[in-house]
Amino acid sequence: MSNPPSLNILYQDEWMVAVDKPAGWLVHPATNPQPDDLVAMKVLRDQIGERVHTIHRIDRPTTGVLLMGIDREVSQALHQALAAHQMQKTYWAIIHGRPADSEWECQEPIQKAPDKPIRTAHTSFQLLETIIHPAFSKSNTSSENQLSLIQATPHTGRFHQIRRHLLHAGFPIIGDYRYGGIERCDELGSLLDIGSRMLLMAKKLEFTHPVSKKIITIEADTELMFSKCFLA
Repeated sequence: MSNPPSLNILYQDEWMVAVDKPAGWLVHPATNPQPDDLVAMKVLRDQIGERVHTIHRIDRPTTGVLLMGIDREVSQALHQALAAHQMQKTYWAIIHGRPADSEWECQEPIQKAPDKPIRTAHTSFQLLETIIHPAFSKSNTSSENQLSLIQATPHTGRFHQIRRHLLHAGFPIIGDYRYGGIERCDELGSLLDIGSRMLLMAKKLEFTHPVSKKIITIEADTELMFSKCFLA
């Protein structure tokens, strides 16, 4: 019998716990659950022997920092801080090509679905690094042979905000099958040896602890996420 799955705990105290959510895991049970679903909320509950409360969500194909509350009152305070934009989130993404600007803002409104309202959205982007990956031709330095590491700071929390704002800039995230195109994602996934993995990570979460009032900074480990592209 195989061992039950477990999560890498990045931070824990008596009020809250943060984990490094793997790609492909759900944060909480799906509307139509499947037998092979891996649900972070359930696994963490069994792992620490405590009931946990969801504070925020990250998409199923996204990896990185996921915060859960243990104490109910503290969980409510964290929810309020999130709603008031008092939690700073930082994401890393890898795209194919190189943006023209090293820093830019996107305020393209987002509509979750055709029958939903159009809502304002704002993300700040920064180019961290560009490389020519060994899988590409080293003799050609055109943008077609480059990968770029992008830092994204969302100032609002809209549906697939970072993914859609990078698409709006003309640079869908590598492995983003929803917005990057199935054929292109398959091609890059094979070329970079990452399979169907989407290269988006919730890199850092920073906020004021509701009890201690200290600034808490929680960061995910980038090695597993980016080793085949930037850390090799």
